[in-house]
Amino acid sequence: MVDDDAVPGPEETLRLIEEQRAATVRRLKGDPLLFYAPWGTAWLIGFTAFFLHYGLDGRPYAPISQGQALAVLMAAQIVAGGVAALGIVRASRLTRGESTAKGAMFGYAWCAGMLLMGIIASRMSPQLPPAEATLIWAGMSMLVVAVLYMAGGAIWLDWRMFFAGVWVAAVNALGVLLGIGWHALLTAVLLGGGFIVMSLWLRRRG
Repeated sequence: MVDDDAVPGPEETLRLIEEQRAATVRRLKGDPLLFYAPWGTAWLIGFTAFFLHYGLDGRPYAPISQGQALAVLMAAQIVAGGVAALGIVRASRLTRGESTAKGAMFGYAWCAGMLLMGIIASRMSPQLPPAEATLIWAGMSMLVVAVLYMAGGAIWLDWRMFFAGVWVAAVNALGVLLGIGWHALLTAVLLGGGFIVMSLWLRRRG
């Protein structure tokens, strides 16, 4: 005798199919917690250190030197890069051929963009006051991030990634116009905190 309760109805069957579809898409696109949260955490920690050093009016809010703030940001971004790379490797294992090549070239573009940014900023920054030199480094690095997020969205037809790049570009532009203190604050809160919230929302949404 068959137990009718053990046979799923149409609604339950559709729900299971949708759950499997969402899980498959999530595996192919990668875990948003690994793609967005690490960078958000790095920016929240690192740019908060810069904000405490510069303040909004040029007076520090905490005894943190420029070198210490930079060290905090760089260390946080190195860790974030490692975690994000882990996410890319996991996603790449599920794809072959053209998708793998796109991922590899995109990774090389990140390295090339950051290297070129470092060369240009290191050439220009010695000619500027310390605060403006820091703003050059911060603004140009976030510019590279914004452009590559938008490019990644275009490559993989991922609107959430594209609009993440647009958001980074908009916040970065506003911060550069307002000065280093505001740039650090806006980047920490709107980009750092924003990326963390977005990663949790995307993970929950599936």
